[in-house]
Amino acid sequence: MDTILPPLPAMPPGTLPRVLLAGATGLVGGHLLRALVADPGVGPITVLTRRPLQPADLLSAGQAATLPEGKLRIAVVDYEYLDSHTELLQADWVFCALGTTIAQAGSQAAFRRVDHDYPLQLARRTKVLRAHQFLLVSAMGASARSNLFYNRVKGELEDALRALQFESLTLARPSLLLGDRPKQRLGEGLAARFGWLMPARAKPVQAAQVAAGLLAAAHTAQPGVAILDNAALRGLPLPTTSTEP
Repeated sequence: MDTILPPLPAMPPGTLPRVLLAGATGLVGGHLLRALVADPGVGPITVLTRRPLQPADLLSAGQAATLPEGKLRIAVVDYEYLDSHTELLQADWVFCALGTTIAQAGSQAAFRRVDHDYPLQLARRTKVLRAHQFLLVSAMGASARSNLFYNRVKGELEDALRALQFESLTLARPSLLLGDRPKQRLGEGLAARFGWLMPARAKPVQAAQVAAGLLAAAHTAQPGVAILDNAALRGLPLPTTSTEP
């Protein structure tokens, strides 16, 4: 059973939040990391990865060249053994953009491990360490009662996160994501071409808009559970400067 601790006191005025980000190599996670680095209201950032990376692998050339010392720490972790990485998991804001596809994972069980088990393990451990906020990239249609395996897994994760009683929990539910990937997925390529035919609530959304919504939610720190649905995410302005690496 998860340990439930009382909420932390509000962060003192002027204190910059410590940030933990999982999934920075993904489309939304990459935009989110570059937005965090550019945000003067954010303190030190720890990025969890499963392979060794350098700042230049994740940031724009300009950001990597001007990165202040101590601003970014990239740490290789094994999500199967997060208990051995406790020193890396202490943060005020925790962003989780972990995700894969069943095709990439190879099976439904492997997909569930990446999209449900790893995010939940991260949430449990950071909650025990008394993080103020947990912010998740979920999916439109997420529901534990869904007949679709993908949506059901996302919904089961959302329910499990609610049960942890974070001081502030934000669930972003985007539709198909648009943005530059090294290898574009078939569904996203079709969405980019024919998204205008979809209902307004389900139209594809730019990954940069999802990242912007999560970062804005972190600064707002709404108590309880906040849902960022696809329509709200699509209504956000796109960044005026490039966030591509």
